[in-house]
Amino acid sequence: MKDLFGLLKRFVPPYKGKVILNMVFNFLGALFGAFSFAMLIPALGILFNTQELVTQKPEISSLNLDHILELFNYYISQVVINSGNERALIYIGGFIIVMVMLKVGFTYFASFVMVYLRNGVVRDIRGQMYQKILQLPLGFFSDERKGDIIARMTGDVQEVENSVMNSLEMLFKNPVIIIISLAAMLYMSWSLTLFVFVLLPVAGFVIGRIGKSLKKTSMRGQNKMGDILSITEEDISGLRVIKAFNAEEKAYQRFDRENESYLHIMNKLMWRRFLAHPMSELLGTTVIIIVLWYGGALVLKNESSLSAQAFIGYLVFFYNIINPAKAFSTALYSVEKGLASMNRIDRILSQENTIKDGANARSIESFEESVTYENVSFRYVSENVLDQVNLTIKKGQTIAFVGKSGSGKTTLVDLLPRFWDVSEGRIKIDGTDIRDIRLHDLRNLMGNVNQEPILFNDTFYNNIAFGVENATEEDVIHAAKIANAHEFIMNTEHGYRTNIGDRGDKLSGGQKQRISIARAILKNPPILILDEATSALDTESEKLVQEALENLMKNRTSLVIAHRLSTIKNADVICVLHKGKIVEHGTHQELIDKKGRYYKLHQMQVF
Repeated sequence: MKDLFGLLKRFVPPYKGKVILNMVFNFLGALFGAFSFAMLIPALGILFNTQELVTQKPEISSLNLDHILELFNYYISQVVINSGNERALIYIGGFIIVMVMLKVGFTYFASFVMVYLRNGVVRDIRGQMYQKILQLPLGFFSDERKGDIIARMTGDVQEVENSVMNSLEMLFKNPVIIIISLAAMLYMSWSLTLFVFVLLPVAGFVIGRIGKSLKKTSMRGQNKMGDILSITEEDISGLRVIKAFNAEEKAYQRFDRENESYLHIMNKLMWRRFLAHPMSELLGTTVIIIVLWYGGALVLKNESSLSAQAFIGYLVFFYNIINPAKAFSTALYSVEKGLASMNRIDRILSQENTIKDGANARSIESFEESVTYENVSFRYVSENVLDQVNLTIKKGQTIAFVGKSGSGKTTLVDLLPRFWDVSEGRIKIDGTDIRDIRLHDLRNLMGNVNQEPILFNDTFYNNIAFGVENATEEDVIHAAKIANAHEFIMNTEHGYRTNIGDRGDKLSGGQKQRISIARAILKNPPILILDEATSALDTESEKLVQEALENLMKNRTSLVIAHRLSTIKNADVICVLHKGKIVEHGTHQELIDKKGRYYKLHQMQVF
């Protein structure tokens, strides 16, 4: 229950008005329900002729329960005297119907306002998760499987909705019903109710023990579902490779192992979950029989203040506790299952975002002079990826980075927009440490074109205008023309309103890259980062993309990562990286003349 209260404390406060209304309506519903049961006692007295008729109207000095019951008995007695027992039963029955109408009406209103709370909390959890995912640094996702993150966003949030939110109504309503019924029972016979208090905790303890085991099993089930979704996502993404290597059977066996494991976990979970109802039914019936035996013995021996009809009314009140208690125990089972999913959700929500604005971060609107790397080192865990890198990039320069895979080229440029933060040293823009600049302003100075274009399942127009506010259609078309993309876009069925499919799969590699370049052109950043933007293209596509890149790089400061040395011959400075260090730098010709590492790379490509 501690975890549940912690969950409610975090997400319920925005809906506290709805919670108060729900509690008021539940209280009124339970109160009128208690009145309807209380009316059974005089009805039974009249039916069995054991109720003494009240012929003198009582004086009402205060509105307490005793006086209200005396007044009610007086009016019923008058109906019996004047019209007979049958008419009195009709009046009592009508009064009970009115009370039940009020009870169910207020119960409905309580459920009505609960809908806002239930759906609102689920929306808030899902929204907070998505916002957190967008904010977390890239390092978090390198340690996580995408399928498991998707499972937490979908399956776990759905489980919280189905388990916790579905149970909130019972958790808010049933304790009110139980408290009011117990109050009525205490009023009728405190000694018999004290006996009941001894029995109920025993039943609650048994139910609670089973519920705790449910949470642990549920956690294993949700983790396993995350593994299944991860395998599914990986295999769909790599379907071309699976088919090319005739690995369908191997892929299915891997999936089948996890699927079979999930089956066994869920079987155990459901067996224990379905135990909730029969267990509570058995315990409830046992408690009723014990109370019936004990209380009935007291009534028969005239050792109790309860009359026979009052004892039957007492049993009705007690039975009114049993059903809410059973529902309450079932709700606790569901809550334990849902809290296991909430723990997995908190694995994301509790992650600290290490890359964020500092307390005194300042705004920056333009890039005027230079980018400086000062003694920059970076490590992912313990191994150094960059080691004491020093570099100055002046405004308007094109700086190229070459070297074999794993030499630190991509990491070096990823540190500039703070996809990662340096382990040692600092990076400055116009003399200001980038950690002292607002993250939004810093990244607003930069445009990225990656080796693998990142496109969305949307139209050409929306992909080009992505992240650029107030872009006009003329601006988008102009950017597409500069990127050599306008012609093939207009040859599609709906032009700029044509959907490009998942990840742009309806386009060729060169077309996708030119859309990515058009997006960077529209953003019009002063600093441009090109990460092997032409390495995956054929010769004809490369020529078109290279021309588009040259248009993009005009009058900009460009950081270019390249494997094809022919694409960076005209760079102002070429830096050769090896094992995280810049081992050579200069123009193309200067490096050729040195006959060092760059010369060897050049000779290999020429050959």
